[in-house]
This record gives sequence, C-alpha cells and structure tokens, in this order.
Amino acid sequence: MIKVKVEKNSAKYKKITILGHAMYDDYGKDIVCSAASSIVTTTINGILALDKGSLSYMVSKKGVSIDIKNTDTTTQILINNMVSLLKELETNYPANIEVK
Repeated sequence: MIKVKVEKNSAKYKKITILGHAMYDDYGKDIVCSAASSIVTTTINGILALDKGSLSYMVSKKGVSIDIKNTDTTTQILINNMVSLLKELETNYPANIEVK
C-alpha cells in the first residue's frame, strides 16, 4: 500500500511523504503506482519551474519526501491540488493507497 502523510501548520502545507508500493499489480504494470507517481512528479516539476526555492524533495527506493519551503498562494494551491488528486485515487483504490 502507498501511504501518504500530509503535514500542515496553520492550514499551510509543510511536508508530504509518499512511501510504499500500491501492490495493485506487478512492478511496471501497477496503474495505481503509475498514477500516484505522475501526480507527484508533475506537481514537483510544476512548482520548481515557477520557483526553484519553493520546495526540496528526496527520492529513495522507499518513496519521496517533499519539504515545502514557500507558503505563497501558488505553491499551496498546487500542493493542495496534488493532495486532492491523491485522495481521489484513494477513493477509487482504497486497498492500495491511503492519504492521512
């Protein structure tokens, strides 16, 4: 299961951690992992294209950790959109992804 941990401070996103594998299908064929990866990668790339100092991230074999450094409206809207999309994925595949 993919586990998404969302940390906020005063209604502002501060850190997001995405760990695990969805186990929907074999590696390379897993549509839930593919969807989650696409959502997260697109969001990170979009934010960094606007402001390279907005966030930092670390990718490992276990997953990805995102530290949000900028609390500007655009960054927060894009992170909120990412979390909303991950929650929608959770609604459709509750056995494979969990967002907290």
